[in-house]
Amino acid sequence: MKYSSPFLFLIPLITAFSSAASAQNVAPAPQKTKVAPSEYLVKDYSYLYGMPGFSDALLKMHFQLYQGYVKNTNFLLARFKEMDAAGADQTYDYGALKRRLAWEWDGMRLHELYFENLGGSDMLDKSDPLYGKMISDFGSYDAWKKSFVATGLIRGIGWVILYRDPQTGRLFNTWINEHDVGHLSGGDPLLVMDVFEHAYITQYGLDRAKYINAFFENINWAKVSKRYNAATQ
Repeated sequence: MKYSSPFLFLIPLITAFSSAASAQNVAPAPQKTKVAPSEYLVKDYSYLYGMPGFSDALLKMHFQLYQGYVKNTNFLLARFKEMDAAGADQTYDYGALKRRLAWEWDGMRLHELYFENLGGSDMLDKSDPLYGKMISDFGSYDAWKKSFVATGLIRGIGWVILYRDPQTGRLFNTWINEHDVGHLSGGDPLLVMDVFEHAYITQYGLDRAKYINAFFENINWAKVSKRYNAATQ
């Protein structure tokens, strides 16, 4: 005698239920996510060759120096991974390299901001919101420029950055000592000028004022204005 289970009639129901549940619980296709590059890439600023007031030889040397900061930043980040994996994150060498990262990384990023706000020839439009903010905070565009230039003539080497305070919107012309000292925490960098000697000495000698004048004649105000508008959104 063949054995017949009293529960056989449930099989079609279970099968149908399982199929429906599977159809409802099908995992959506995985979305492609942007993966951060493992290394920073050197950006190409060769379009600045031929810029008035900046010899190609000066720019070539400056680009090579910038490339060194990118290389060293990548080296340090890779070294940290190796030391973390080896359990060497409590060593003297680890701490020394960590202290070096801000110098290399800021050297990379500040040069990118500097090169990117060069290559222009037009003055800042008086109808631009940034122009109006300069008047509001400094009294006039000329007063702002006088302050920026005076900051750039401070004795020493470093950077000059027009910073915007994101909390109050106030503008500051700021002296940056070295690459990693003097930044306004959380500030939005709008205009960046390199006043390390390598930025001008091979062409202008010690005449930094003449270099600053050349810098102003080549500011890409469209780029600076774009940074300001992005910061105020």
